[in-house]
Amino acid sequence: MSDPIWRLSAADLAAAIRNKTLSARQAVDASLVRIAEVNPLLNALPYVLADEARAAADAADKAVAAGVALGPLHGVPVAIKVNVDQAGWPTTDGLPSMRDNIAAVDSPPVANLRRAGAIIIGRSNTPAFSVRWFTDNDLHGRTRNPWNPGITPGGSSGGAAAAVASGMCMIGHGNDYGGSVRYPAYACGVVGLRATVGRIPAFNATARGDRSVTSQMMSVQGPLTRSIADARLALHAMAAPDARDPNWVPAPLEPGLPRGPIRVAMFAQSPAHPVDPAVSAAVRQAGAWLAEAGFAVEETAPPDFTEAAALWRTLVYNDLRRAAVPAINQFGDAAVRDNIRLILETMPDSTRDSFLDGLARRYTLAHKWSLFFETYPILLMPVSWQRPFRIDADTISSARSNELVDAQGPMLATALLGLPGLSVPTGLVDGVPMGVQLCATRFREDLILYAGAAIEAAAGYLVPDM
Repeated sequence: MSDPIWRLSAADLAAAIRNKTLSARQAVDASLVRIAEVNPLLNALPYVLADEARAAADAADKAVAAGVALGPLHGVPVAIKVNVDQAGWPTTDGLPSMRDNIAAVDSPPVANLRRAGAIIIGRSNTPAFSVRWFTDNDLHGRTRNPWNPGITPGGSSGGAAAAVASGMCMIGHGNDYGGSVRYPAYACGVVGLRATVGRIPAFNATARGDRSVTSQMMSVQGPLTRSIADARLALHAMAAPDARDPNWVPAPLEPGLPRGPIRVAMFAQSPAHPVDPAVSAAVRQAGAWLAEAGFAVEETAPPDFTEAAALWRTLVYNDLRRAAVPAINQFGDAAVRDNIRLILETMPDSTRDSFLDGLARRYTLAHKWSLFFETYPILLMPVSWQRPFRIDADTISSARSNELVDAQGPMLATALLGLPGLSVPTGLVDGVPMGVQLCATRFREDLILYAGAAIEAAAGYLVPDM
């Protein structure tokens, strides 16, 4: 095989293991060699599970030899984010105070990946409390972007994105509350899928206290991969049911494509926010590629977009005031404390009635977007209005921190409504990844993966030279 094993897709690697062209042990050993080469530079995986992964690989190879039924990810190396439970390992969420928070059982996405045959090779980094679009913390240190160490690898799933982009693993697990899968994928030049709320089950037995209201409504799990086909494969594996999550919905994963040319709404410019010309150019280029592939692309905006993005900020940050800020101030590192303080300085504290009014308004906005998707099944827009941010740009001033939040509006509006979103690379601009986002109505991940494959066919893959 001409390419090194670490360059293979998850789908091709799983097929090679099933066909006995490669062994799971070869796959794991190749990933461990790659980790040894690049992880010291990137610090994407604070925990490397070499012994555990080798033992799992040997067991996987015995299963192949015995002829038993194999899962779709049999023998494929994956990484799990340090903010979800993995049996025998600490769920740290990037906090020194949680370094001994050892999980007794796997969380649902971890259990589902294992059942699909995946081999966990490491645990990926996140910012403290997983609330920044930058990945750095006092426990595990800073994760660097494999394309340019001066820009963020994204957050909060920055470790997963850097690990996948650099070939340490084929699939990275992430979660997305306001862009924490899509933004790292954008910054590192990989595919990132935010699933619909209720699609992939989630539960952390180590969590203390009840899950916050907005987290229940907006936070999801999702995969980061180098290809659309791998994202689809990972989604199918991670979406298996688990009774521990009462929000899980048994919706079909492949309900079928609409007849005729699928209409795409292209939203490349914001009337309310400055847009980097490279960002709008990437959206229009992706729109042209979709049109060439047979989609019916029209330039139009989703309803009340600016209001939806602003409402995410109002609901989430005011929920954090009550549910997380006291703990952030007590246990968080200086960067996360500064970031939250700078954002909240300009935000009035919601009253009970104003917060409830916001929740009521969310339903009205969801109604409008649902009707919009009846006309345009796919929405094409940026991941962020700006190129990936410089390191620690969220700790400079209140004005700058709020500019960053504004720039993330394309991810915030969709998160507010619990919708699926897909970050797809489109190429490099000045040596830094550029990409676009595809969105659809609830539980139509199949539509955005279908459109994403058309963009990927034209744009190709990004692999950093390292």
